[in-house]
Amino acid sequence: MKEKKWHRVLAVFFVMVTVLSLLSGCGGKSAEKEDAETITVYLWSTSLYDKYAPYIQEQLPDINVEFVVGNNDLDFYRFLNENGGLPDIITCCRFSLHDASPLKDSLMDLSTTNAAGAVYDTYLNNFKNEDGSVNWLPVCADAHGFIVNKDLFEKYEIPLPTDYESFVSACQAFEKVGIRGYTADYYYDYTCMETLQGLSASELSSVDGRKWRTTYSDPDHTKREGLDSNVWPEAFERMEQFIQDTGLSRNDLDLNYDDVVEMYGSGKLAMYFGSSFSVKMFQDQGINTTFLPFFQENGEKWLMTTPYFQVALNRDLAQDETRRKKAMKVLDTMLSEDAQSRIISDGQDLLSYSQDVDLKLTEYLKDVKPVIEENHMYIRIASNDFFSVSRDVVSRMISGEYDAAQAYQSFNTQLLEEEATSENIVLDSQKSYSNRFHSSGGNAAYSVMANTLRSIYGSDVLIATGNSFTGNVLKAGYTEKQAGNMIMPNSLSAYISKMSGAELKETVRNFVEGYQGGFIPFNRGSLPVVSGISVEIKETEDGYILKKVKKDGKTVQDKDTFTVTCLAIPKHMEAYPADDTVVFDGADTTVKNTWTGYVSDGDAVLAEPEDYITLR
Repeated sequence: MKEKKWHRVLAVFFVMVTVLSLLSGCGGKSAEKEDAETITVYLWSTSLYDKYAPYIQEQLPDINVEFVVGNNDLDFYRFLNENGGLPDIITCCRFSLHDASPLKDSLMDLSTTNAAGAVYDTYLNNFKNEDGSVNWLPVCADAHGFIVNKDLFEKYEIPLPTDYESFVSACQAFEKVGIRGYTADYYYDYTCMETLQGLSASELSSVDGRKWRTTYSDPDHTKREGLDSNVWPEAFERMEQFIQDTGLSRNDLDLNYDDVVEMYGSGKLAMYFGSSFSVKMFQDQGINTTFLPFFQENGEKWLMTTPYFQVALNRDLAQDETRRKKAMKVLDTMLSEDAQSRIISDGQDLLSYSQDVDLKLTEYLKDVKPVIEENHMYIRIASNDFFSVSRDVVSRMISGEYDAAQAYQSFNTQLLEEEATSENIVLDSQKSYSNRFHSSGGNAAYSVMANTLRSIYGSDVLIATGNSFTGNVLKAGYTEKQAGNMIMPNSLSAYISKMSGAELKETVRNFVEGYQGGFIPFNRGSLPVVSGISVEIKETEDGYILKKVKKDGKTVQDKDTFTVTCLAIPKHMEAYPADDTVVFDGADTTVKNTWTGYVSDGDAVLAEPEDYITLR
């Protein structure tokens, strides 16, 4: 009897072990399958989550596109690449082939794709490597030029500028009636840089200009490249003349965007350098506004344009044809006319570099239509060096410290200087965690970040929007800048409240199911990250429904009490539907600054990840 009983026990035990093994195997395959079906796209700004990312996912229901807010910095992607964490598709706004050169061998050559073939050659040349390969493609343009108050021109009977001479005459005429003719927000590096280049766009787009630009951007060049001696000396002479003609002075270096907009809106300023989206903004305020181009010395007219971002694909996608095809579908959708229309501001014209996108101009850009039709849309040189050096040199020109020759010499010298020595390592991560979302467990990398931040804030529970963190936690040494880049860059803030269990469940529900004016999850990867609790969520055709909230494996009770920290951008929390019983106190510093302060001492320890979500 005993022998039969033991046989029965052993048989049951064997069946249990077999079942558990199968379940474990299925779980592993499920995670692997989810990874294989996921295409990861890094977006440079959280603003692209509002309309752009949801639209792309909606068009591709058979592909799980996991969107991550990365950073507007090619050094960020270089760090990921060096440590085995380069995502499938990456985007960047502050871009130059010069800064992208370390990534060249890790990116797919798109030169033979339909997407590259659709880009006008005039613009594609800005993205070609010297060997003819193309790794990066531009989406639509943000046009920069002169925002002009037509009401002031009509009031004082001053003719609208049609060339550089009449532009200067208008500035002088306004000065005589006590109104500033022109200024801009020269507090910022990009305004300094774009003014310098925009004034000489024609020359920089000439044969000599393109030749220098190709050499400067060539990824195979091992030595640093300075300015040429043909085009650039004249560019600084043009800048010097512009400063004199418009009366720019040291005081203009303190003007930020809000200062300039206030001057313009109050009728104290007739023209400033800015984005075309400002035309509609002022028209809506009742100010008759138009948009004018840069007037060149040779009589041509050019717009300064900035692609909202450039996009590139990971070369490893070519090793798996199924994944490569999925990624190309995502790319084609990202570059489609409908998708690009969701990038630009309301009322802004869609200016595409692609022949596949029809040119449809509204009244706001009617005065520059001939410029656009002539393809006189100059794409700025936007390397990190050009941003920083332009601000230094142009600021010194405006303040009267440099003339054109001194400015050219200083700019050239700074470009040729070797990079500073590397920074100290402040965070040494001994493990690597993937940021791929899994239905059973969630996102390991994001869980590490959320658990660590919950400890920093001293909260029982932390709830973070799905775009709070910037990807994998890598097995690597992080400098202070690199560690800071682990947090979403767009003013992620912390909001703290003490609440009951019932209020906690309602808060989690709002983050999971979305609310008017807040962040609304649109796919699995955009679901919130939680720490200190676990959640069960049901996926439906219409979105997501919160089913359970547990702490330590037990259902949260309505009368329980918790200290809760929520991470979100300010505009989303300002719209949060809180009642009088739930009051969120905003932290004094951004999450990025809090995080950087924590790791800067050099002894920071990352928390282990936990399974925080079950998606059914």
